[in-house]
Amino acid sequence: MAFFPSSLENLIDKFASLPGVGKKSAQRLAFHMLSLPDQEADAFADAITRAKHSVHFCSVCQNFTEDEICGICASERRDHSVICVVSEPRDVLSIERGREYNGTYHVLHGVLSPMSHIGPDDIKIKELLNRVAEGEVEEVIMATNPDTEGEATALYISRLLKPFNIKVTRLAYGIPVGSNLEFADDATLNRAIEGRTEM
Repeated sequence: MAFFPSSLENLIDKFASLPGVGKKSAQRLAFHMLSLPDQEADAFADAITRAKHSVHFCSVCQNFTEDEICGICASERRDHSVICVVSEPRDVLSIERGREYNGTYHVLHGVLSPMSHIGPDDIKIKELLNRVAEGEVEEVIMATNPDTEGEATALYISRLLKPFNIKVTRLAYGIPVGSNLEFADDATLNRAIEGRTEM
């Protein structure tokens, strides 16, 4: 027996299908939506519909944009000879927050994951190779996550890039600022020692 009307149950199910949203959170979100004034609820629904119809992949870097080319790729102030390869669009935001990197990006929209049946043709690797083949790129920075799938993806792509004779680098890993060595795992400590820099 359903506790709520079918339309409300459907709304809860839609929220629960989002990543990281459990059943209770989905219920809270659905109840909140019902408590909104009609104008706000309509604006929320319209924002989803508008974003879905107007946002697409940048023809160069595969990040989200409303234009043919995103603002980063269109900028003449960016260094177009360097590409930072990331797994997801949110990773671009993380790197941009640091305000240090001035190159361009390439968004894979996933990582290689045989367990999830995600292979090279399921992510944007071919588009990256096409960009590098144009000859303007001098360095590709692999910035996928330091987990098994991220490492496998970085290694796979670096092998594909070998024939192009460009510099392929990997983000350095180490001890987070403000943490203690005693809490760092062995792999992190080893990476920190391998990636040490001169002072």
